[in-house]
Amino acid sequence: MLNLSQNGCSVWVASSSEGLLTPTAVALGKFDGVHLGHQRVIQPVLHAGANLSVVSSPQLKENQQLANQEYIYSTVVTFDPHPQEFFTGQPRTLLTPLDEKVQQLRSLGVEQLVLLPFDKELSALTPEEFVQKILVQQLRCQQISIGQDFCFGEKRSGTAKDLQLIAAKHNIPVTIIPLQTYTGNSPTESSCVSPNPTQDARISTSLIRQTLEQGDIENANLLLGRPYTLLGVVVQGQQLGRTIGFPTANLQLPKEKFLPRQGVYAVRVFILSETSDVAPGESLGVMNIGNRPTVNGTYSSAEVHLFDWSGDLYGKKLAVELVKFLRPEQKFASLEALKTQIQLDCVVAKEILNAKAQS
Repeated sequence: MLNLSQNGCSVWVASSSEGLLTPTAVALGKFDGVHLGHQRVIQPVLHAGANLSVVSSPQLKENQQLANQEYIYSTVVTFDPHPQEFFTGQPRTLLTPLDEKVQQLRSLGVEQLVLLPFDKELSALTPEEFVQKILVQQLRCQQISIGQDFCFGEKRSGTAKDLQLIAAKHNIPVTIIPLQTYTGNSPTESSCVSPNPTQDARISTSLIRQTLEQGDIENANLLLGRPYTLLGVVVQGQQLGRTIGFPTANLQLPKEKFLPRQGVYAVRVFILSETSDVAPGESLGVMNIGNRPTVNGTYSSAEVHLFDWSGDLYGKKLAVELVKFLRPEQKFASLEALKTQIQLDCVVAKEILNAKAQS
């Protein structure tokens, strides 16, 4: 059992039921990205505890049965590792590594995240066994919310409707959330899939990954409901940027973090380190994600240059919000040519970021 409690959101690796906060109202799924569709699945369980907390009010004290009801904890249940990683044996990058997922869930009001160790034993459970052993016995589940396309149990044999029927035998209500699409203004219910997020595309992790791979940051951000963000600690790099007048902060990112298309981005940057001597607030800048071919780079890196900035950022944790893709990474004939291009990138990025701030 691992507790990674973070500012009000407890994270448990549920290898046993020891220490879990029960009973629970559970949102089930993989939830990589915690995107707009995921948020709709989570919404029904958020106020389960709040709704029951009123049973201790003076007006209800006369009803001893209600007054003795237990608080129900809003809980997201997901799997670790990602099932695809387990079955293929290949590491899978994630839109939201654990720290980010906890942060997003906490911001939504989720009280507990349970990571079910996805192993041979768990994958072999029948749908009925999964409900009985995990949801009923371990989690003492009182309410469930799932997406319409949710599958579970051995060989993904259980559907959302199956879960609803099985859970009913234990008097557990199941809310099935229809698939969500993005119409350009807000998520809506639909079952259609389109390759273009502006044409009623179904909101999904795979679609967001696809838009990020294409450098389509604006549509990825719309589908997520927030800017796609890179969280990392500033570490020492080759410091070549200093030699051409554009010092950069080299970010050490989680190895499992999904990276978008290589190239240059207009970004907003927030310094998160508690020990930072910098006043809170955002900075604007440009970020390069790639191998730095002009200087014969041999590994991928993420480096951000902050406008109008001077100071030591080593050891600071940054949150870099991607706003717009500016251009692909390219190899220049000289450092002077690279410097000229970065100057142009900064001009374009400032125009974009300032226009965004005023809109």
